[in-house]
Amino acid sequence: MTRDLRKFTRQTNIRLIAGGLVLLFLVGDGLIYAIYGKGAAWMGFLCLLGGLVPIGLTLLALSLLDWITRHVKRD
Repeated sequence: MTRDLRKFTRQTNIRLIAGGLVLLFLVGDGLIYAIYGKGAAWMGFLCLLGGLVPIGLTLLALSLLDWITRHVKRD
């Protein structure tokens, strides 16, 4: 039986990032809701999304550059 350690590492990293985001949104926004109310929780949610936009754009740019470098015909 062979193991693909790169696939395992990639899968583990994705799960850790997803779990961290779920915790951030549920616990963080849940605490805001519990302490300050519904309006503040919506504002907190929007601020969390706004904070993720630059990260998403950076990951998109890096993925595009990776795709370009893999598909460019080499001389």
